[in-house]
This record gives sequence, structure tokens and C-alpha cells, in this order.
Amino acid sequence: MLMVLLTGASGFLGTTIKNVLNNHQLITIGRIGADITADISKEIPVLPAYNMVIHVAGKAHSVPKTEMERQAFFTVNVNGTANLLKAIEKAGLPKAFVFISSVSVYGLETGKLIMEDSPLLAKDPYGESKIEAEQLVQDWCKKNNVICTILRLPLIAGPNPPGNLKSMINGIRKGYYFNIAGSKAKKSIVLAEDIAKIIPVAANIGGIYNLTDGYHPSFSELSQVIAKQLGKSKPLNIPMWIAKLMATVGDLIGIEASINSDKLMKITSDLTFDDSKARKLLGWKPAPVLSGFRIV
Repeated sequence: MLMVLLTGASGFLGTTIKNVLNNHQLITIGRIGADITADISKEIPVLPAYNMVIHVAGKAHSVPKTEMERQAFFTVNVNGTANLLKAIEKAGLPKAFVFISSVSVYGLETGKLIMEDSPLLAKDPYGESKIEAEQLVQDWCKKNNVICTILRLPLIAGPNPPGNLKSMINGIRKGYYFNIAGSKAKKSIVLAEDIAKIIPVAANIGGIYNLTDGYHPSFSELSQVIAKQLGKSKPLNIPMWIAKLMATVGDLIGIEASINSDKLMKITSDLTFDDSKARKLLGWKPAPVLSGFRIV
């Protein structure tokens, strides 16, 4: 049985990891409701030694409106990672460190089957902070001879998800979600449970990996699965010309608009990531999200 330190255990993905890896001795660290209470974005906690560290905690799912809100991404995602690494180094080095990152590091809004060796071009605070945190982890692991694993994740599906999936589910439940021009654009997505299951394997091997379900469903397909589970009818479709008109109005309203030209472009463009490296080196065999996704 491995002694594992898990950050972000109270969050969406962290909760799933905690449930799936319950055959290990999991110790959680966080600001509230954790075995070790600490805010690693502000302090370097005193820790015992662990065989493996899984660093899930981070700031996401928000658009900063001020410089202070922008800086918060770096405080949590970069400073928090740096403080965690310092604490671990003082406690005793683990065999493996697993860092949960994001495909946001690529900084792309469109593209097909983007691979791990693609340039890291993110300019938004979330993507930039994840790039910096990735580099911290890689440098630290190399210096201390610790196996380094970085998992770059797309949209994550599972019970009661946050972010865009939460918004889609709520919109379909309340009847105000619409597909746009058929919503045929393909997007990479992966089940939280599959991520959790592959972590012990990836931790022993190391490397940087994209994880997806390999199918990359469209928003139309995903919305139909959600509607069926909610007992709702298939979401209605908005023609592109109406969507463009709404986006133009949204451009005038500003960042608060539910849709603008930038958001419309993202919604209607393919954005998929290649997970063949994980399939080859980790034996990654995820379930298709459309058949495995349960919203509650």
C-alpha cells in the first residue's frame, strides 16, 4: 500500500481520485475538510514523507475581470505548487510526483489532434500559470530524481461537473440551452474516473500526456446525452445567422455577454487533442464519454 499525498481532494476531480484510489493510504491537504489543513498558496506546510504526490489543487473555471483576479491564478497555481514542492523536499522525497495540468497550456482555440510536443502558447492567466507550474515541477523532479508525470486534461466529465459542463446541464435542465448551427464541432473530453484509474500507472512511468476519450464528441451529441438523462427533449438549434447577430450584440455588451464573436468562434470550431502517446506508453483505454457520462 502506497502512502499518497493528494491536494485538491475536495474538488471535482480530486474527489473522484480519492474514491478510486481508496486502496492506497491517501492523506489529503487543503484549506478545509482535509487531513492536513493548510493553504499552500500562502504557506509552506510541515508534512511527513510520501511515496507519491498527486497535485490536483488549482484555480480554474473563471474569467478574470481585474488585475487582482488575474494574479490570483499565479498565486494559487504557481506559488501554491512552489510551496508544495518546498514542503515535500523538507519532508523527504517521494518516488513520484503527478501534476494535473490542462490542455489550456497550448493556447489554442481551434485545432485537430494536437500533440504533447506542440508549442505552449497560452496567453490567458490560467494557461500561463499552468505552463509556469509545469516547468517548476519538471525542474524540481529532475533536480531531485523524482519520477515526473504531467497530465494535460481537456473538458472533464463526471457526476456534478463544474465549469462549462455545469452550465450546459443547467441550461438544458431549465430549457434555455440551444445548439448553434448544429453544434457539430468536435471537442476533446474525458471521464474523471478514467483519469483517476490511470494515475498509478502513469506515476510509475513518468512523462507528459494528453488524456481524452479518443472519440471527441460534438456539443450536439453531448447535449443529447444530457437531455436524455434529465428527461428533457433534444435542445433546439439556432441557425448560424441568428447566432452571429447575437454575437455582434454581445460584442457591444462586453465580457458579461453570454455569447460574443470570440465565444461563437470557440463553440463552432474543432478543438481536439491526440492521446496516442498515453495509449502506447500507459495502456490508456478510456471509456467513451457519450456512453459513460452520468451527470449525477
